[in-house]
Amino acid sequence: MAAELTAHELIARHRPTLDQALEAIRTRAYWSPHPEHPKAYGENGSLDAAAGKAAFDALLGTRLDLGQPGTDDWVGGEVSPYGIELDVSYPHADVDVLLPAMKAGQRAWRDAGAEARAVVCLEILKRISDRTHEFAHAVMHTSGQAFMMAFQAGGPHAQDRGLEAVAYAYVEQVRTPDTAEWTKPQGKRDPLVLTKQFTAVPRGIALVIGCNTFPTWNGFPGLFASLATGNAVLVKPHPRAVLPLALTVKIAREVLAEAGFDPNLIALAAERPGEGVAKTLATRPEIRIIDYTGSTSFGDWLEANARQAQVYTEKAGVNTVLVDSTANYKAMLANLAFSLSLYSGQMCTTPQNLLIPRDGIRTDEGPKSFDEVAADLAKAVDGLLGDDARANALLGAIVNPDVKARLEAAAGLGEVALASREITNPDFPGAVVRSPVIVKLDGAKPDAEAAYMSECFGPVSFAVAVDSAADAVELLRRTIREKGAMTVGAYTTDEEVEQAVQEVCLEEAAQLSLNLTGGVYVNQTAAFSDFHGSGGNPAANAALTDGAFVANRFRVVEVRREA
Repeated sequence: MAAELTAHELIARHRPTLDQALEAIRTRAYWSPHPEHPKAYGENGSLDAAAGKAAFDALLGTRLDLGQPGTDDWVGGEVSPYGIELDVSYPHADVDVLLPAMKAGQRAWRDAGAEARAVVCLEILKRISDRTHEFAHAVMHTSGQAFMMAFQAGGPHAQDRGLEAVAYAYVEQVRTPDTAEWTKPQGKRDPLVLTKQFTAVPRGIALVIGCNTFPTWNGFPGLFASLATGNAVLVKPHPRAVLPLALTVKIAREVLAEAGFDPNLIALAAERPGEGVAKTLATRPEIRIIDYTGSTSFGDWLEANARQAQVYTEKAGVNTVLVDSTANYKAMLANLAFSLSLYSGQMCTTPQNLLIPRDGIRTDEGPKSFDEVAADLAKAVDGLLGDDARANALLGAIVNPDVKARLEAAAGLGEVALASREITNPDFPGAVVRSPVIVKLDGAKPDAEAAYMSECFGPVSFAVAVDSAADAVELLRRTIREKGAMTVGAYTTDEEVEQAVQEVCLEEAAQLSLNLTGGVYVNQTAAFSDFHGSGGNPAANAALTDGAFVANRFRVVEVRREA
């Protein structure tokens, strides 16, 4: 096919951005090419707020035809957590037709080289960025995130993570030169001389299994890491969150075609209700890489059964904050209140267990008992969410009935320090909006242990009374080792306690945030600087994003010739 976008044009357009991304992952300093503020869009081809909303509205009730082979049906059925039916239908694939078609374009994509693949990926990301307002509504109405969070996390932050994956993929591929001249002296005899050629070759077809809560933020890293390393990518969205990833696939197919590559290098695998196509696809011999975010049970199943594939999982953990002492009690409470409330706690990084000595903590306001800390945190959450408009903007909507059921059941697990309340969203009367619940538990009691040692995904937190800071440190260690943790937080003014917590996190491979009292929260990570997960504890076997996340998506094949 004739290319409308030449490699030269794409390199000229995107190489500066790639170079900046490479520098950012080297220095770990703040950098982002994707604006976080909605008003930054509307020029140079990007959609402003009104145009983005209109583009989203125009999708409702339509058939999203991607032009991919093997379409044997049309499926859909997404209902927004805000109570509206999207009524968008997507192609259902006959995988026996689609998978061979996806493999057909891999040779040319492989031979294009690391730089060409990288700049094609950056063009895809640029076009997604131009439609950030449209994507924001798509993410909002599939995940239940409030609009501003959907805009930022589903837009620029997700795009940053995709670009970060491309940068790491490029670094790992160019680590080995394309060619080398090899000369071995043989004393008085003529030297042995070989010319060696090294080619990064893809593993095959990569499968991205999308999640309901963060379809783009969690989906983009694996998608772009696999595409940039030469693999074709099959995207299997969560049935409740198809639209954001379907739009991604559509844009990517358009860019690949314009750049002279086979658009079937990326395709969508939407499914019928209850079809469970992820298990079928995951064990197909053509699938050589799998990226998955979701429940521990299915992540464990993939790791055990998809033996033909390299499997990258982000599963579940029990995130813990140790509260020993603080030099700024009010700011600590405010920071924790925001962390517990953001997106109704429906983040894999939200704190669940707050370990607090039963004899209380030291603060700049004097000693505070366990009960006082729990009560003051409850007041801080109430104060943060007391205004319904602000509450809706922070909480979003409950993403599915399972989260609501866990929230309602949590109140029966112990003494309630903060009861959840129902909040009405005037713009979306059908939305299920609930404030968080905080339950007090005695860490020494076996029935309490059953609660706090299990993940309770959603707006549920446990204030767990422990005998001392030392006991809290050991419970933290056990929790990470047995259940995993995406995040750990600690508040302490004691250097020995800080060192003990840090040592646990180093030994158990958990990401730690210490004494956060400002505008950075334990459940947020920044691309190019923070690692999301570590790959070193049961919560996830991979980190977003590091060299290990990309390096095994390709292998280097050598051809030797006598010179």
